[in-house]
This record gives sequence, structure tokens and C-alpha cells, in this order.
Amino acid sequence: MRKTMMAILTLCLSTTLALPSSALDYTIDAPGDPEYGKPTSIEVVHTADGGAKKNEDVSKNAAMIPPGFGTPSADTRGTGTYLTPDLAPGGAPVPGAVINGSGSAVITPGTQITSDSRPPASTGFTQVTDDLYYSGGHLGTLKIPAIDLSVKIYEGTGSSTLKKGVGHFEETSIWDGNVALATHNRGVNDHFGEIHTLEIGDKVTLTTKLGTRTYKVVSVEKVNENDTSGLSPSSNDQVTMYTCVRNQRDNRWKVVAVAA
Repeated sequence: MRKTMMAILTLCLSTTLALPSSALDYTIDAPGDPEYGKPTSIEVVHTADGGAKKNEDVSKNAAMIPPGFGTPSADTRGTGTYLTPDLAPGGAPVPGAVINGSGSAVITPGTQITSDSRPPASTGFTQVTDDLYYSGGHLGTLKIPAIDLSVKIYEGTGSSTLKKGVGHFEETSIWDGNVALATHNRGVNDHFGEIHTLEIGDKVTLTTKLGTRTYKVVSVEKVNENDTSGLSPSSNDQVTMYTCVRNQRDNRWKVVAVAA
């Protein structure tokens, strides 16, 4: 009996080893034609008038925030401002009604739509361009007779710039509107060391390649070092001057002179 069992086991083992190796191979097939979500840019969009359009952007890039309650365009279909203005067609829209969701048709109610419409400028601003530099690399000259000051103006407010003269805050205008300047109040280049002694009505003269303009001092005040109000655009033509307050690291002198 024992010999019979051994013979059967030997036969089974021989049969198993005789199977071809391919019998152990296997594959995992991907499902055919999976149902993924369809891109919204090619979906058919059914409009209110019963029609249908294809290839119309219905993503959040074209989504609009409705106008405010009670505004002139509050009840006008298809008006509002873009939810994501940086991604919207044509870039960030100006305030006003948006007609048919198109960034090229942004209007303010009551105005005429034109291809080159621009929002009206509310402040003066003159950008620094290459043609406004003098051959010496400066942008102009600042003169304040009351403190016997005549100094050249250079772009930027870094330490290397302030070693040469008065620095111009790059984000501000260089002619129309608010021209903001800064420099040291002590040391070799203490050009603004005495601006806090100026009196209301003292004259300030700015000369650039765009011309010469005279201003009169309207305010002299001590402000916190974090005060940046003097860098804001202005509808007035003015010069705003900043410098440190001696022995008061947290404060600054701020002098404003408005065109006479």
C-alpha cells in the first residue's frame, strides 16, 4: 500500500513539472473605453433663447459675480465682474457691465462701447522711461532755496543710489501727480537733513526733461516708519519727501509740497 501511494505522488509531481511555463503567465487588461468626464469646453451649452453653442467656455474662468443689488446693471442678464479676473478672457476687466461674457465688451452703463475704450484716468502719473534720463544718469534736479538745497534725482532708493543724491520711489510718478523722493538726513549726503525746518509756503522746484515746476510746502509732519501714504497716486501735482528722524529709528519726516 505504501509503495502504491509513493507511486501516485511521484506521478502527480511529474505531471505538474511537465506543464509549459506559459501556463503561469498572466496579464491585467485595462477596461475598454472608460467613461471619463468630458471637457466642459466642448460640451453643448443650451442658451436661454433655445439655441445651442459649442466650444463655449463654461469653466470658472468665465464665471462672473453678479452686480451689486440696486446698481444700474443689477437686473441685466449677463452682467457682472469676473470671478477669476487674472484668468478671464482679455485679462482683468474694468468695473462696469460685462456684455455676453466678453472681456472686450466691458462698459460702464451710459457710455459708448468702442474697441479701444479705457477707464478714465483719475490720477496723474508719468512713468519713468529711458528718454527721461539725462546723460549723467539722473532724472532731474530738486531745488529748495529755503535750506540752500540743489541736488540731482536718481531712480530707486537703495543705499548705492542715495550715495549719489536724492532717490525716486520707483512706484511713483516722475512728473504728473505725486513724485515721491527720499534721501539721508545725516552724513556726507545729508540732503534732507533740514527739510523738517521748512515752513508752509516755502518753494520747491523740480526740473526734469518734461519741464520745470514750482511747488509750495503744505505740510511738515513726523510719521511712523511704516507710513506709505506719501507713495499713493494723486490727482494733484505734488512732491512728497521722506527722510529719517535723528535718533528716532521708528519715525520719519514727511514733507508735502503742492504745485503752486
